[in-house]
Amino acid sequence: MTRGEPVGEAARLRIWDLPTRLFHWTLVPLLGLAWWSAEERMLDWHRLAGYSICALLLFRLIWGMVGSSTARFGLFVGGPATLFRYVRGHMFNRAAKPSAGHNPAGGWSVIAMIALLLAQVGLGFFSVDIDGMESGPFSYLVDFDTGRAAAEWHALFFNIILGLTALHIVAILFYLVHRRDNLVGPMISGSRIWTGERPNLRFASGWRALVIFLLVAGGIWLLIAQFGRA
Repeated sequence: MTRGEPVGEAARLRIWDLPTRLFHWTLVPLLGLAWWSAEERMLDWHRLAGYSICALLLFRLIWGMVGSSTARFGLFVGGPATLFRYVRGHMFNRAAKPSAGHNPAGGWSVIAMIALLLAQVGLGFFSVDIDGMESGPFSYLVDFDTGRAAAEWHALFFNIILGLTALHIVAILFYLVHRRDNLVGPMISGSRIWTGERPNLRFASGWRALVIFLLVAGGIWLLIAQFGRA
């Protein structure tokens, strides 16, 4: 826990826990693997990447409710009024104090990315290849036309995810250049330089995160092993 105490001069403040950072930086290469394996028609690897992404996303949803302060959705996901006030009064103001964690705009970006990726993975589970030979593990539960529609939406959602990723990179560059606020560094190190009063931040145990992830990953493996079809 970081206590809410005044700080007279700049000091390093812990912002991100290790599970949140591992989620972020593991998701990036997995998305690259998913794209590359699809392009190369290496669908065994593509499915494995999809299952891994699914496990990460489900873990993040749970961690967003029981994890550390800055990982919890309740800290950084506000309503439209909160987002509007942030965009109008803080986003373009160089003197505005940085957020301890995701700001309201970044928070909605996180929610949008998780929702899109969950939809992408879900569609992949039911997708059917054009020749019907390579399909998702639950494609046998739908007819051929539905499976083909799922595959087409699966491809479309990937393009939308690419667009959102590009927007995410532009936002990072905007904060770096315009606000002089490096968002990448703290997501790597877990801490940042902070001046003024320290926010009250609680950090959940890494063991809790490990148990949650293993349960989620094991559940996905059992579900696919018992009811899926390669």
